[in-house]
Amino acid sequence: MTESAGDRELLEEYLRELDEKAFLALYRRHTPALFGLASRLCGRANPEAEEIVQEAWVRAAQAVPSFRWDSSLRTWLCRFVLNCWRERARAHHPDSLSLEEPAADEIQAAIGQRIDLAQAVAELPDGFRSVLVLHDVEGFTHEEIGRLLGIEPGTSKSQLARARQALRRRLGARGSN
Repeated sequence: MTESAGDRELLEEYLRELDEKAFLALYRRHTPALFGLASRLCGRANPEAEEIVQEAWVRAAQAVPSFRWDSSLRTWLCRFVLNCWRERARAHHPDSLSLEEPAADEIQAAIGQRIDLAQAVAELPDGFRSVLVLHDVEGFTHEEIGRLLGIEPGTSKSQLARARQALRRRLGARGSN
């Protein structure tokens, strides 16, 4: 049985009987991936990732009767994680979802610090990081990213290219010390 077919059966069972075991099975199946996404979107080991995943599940549970299987259940659940993350990011930093390249002095300030790839990704602007994580880490297509983020697939492609370029610059600048 494929994951999607198993998801469909569990979801139907949950909806039909409000079966807690079916919901728990879906929760256990998808939470690790949702937590991974939330952690990467938050940028660092961040306790907010757990809160984002829990809020996403609460919202998904309320919306599940309207789920139409236009996408996989996991893709649909990822949209809730993305929305919760965006809301928190906007609340804490209203301009943080900008897709613009950070200023050169921000990059210069970071030169000399020893980092790894995860740290470099964490330091990307939220807009760049979200497209990079969704495509290169989570494996979403540009069409799926477009639906998740409310952007055109072409915008996703260009943002991915810019994110990769910014990442190379960051890693190159740090490696030159």
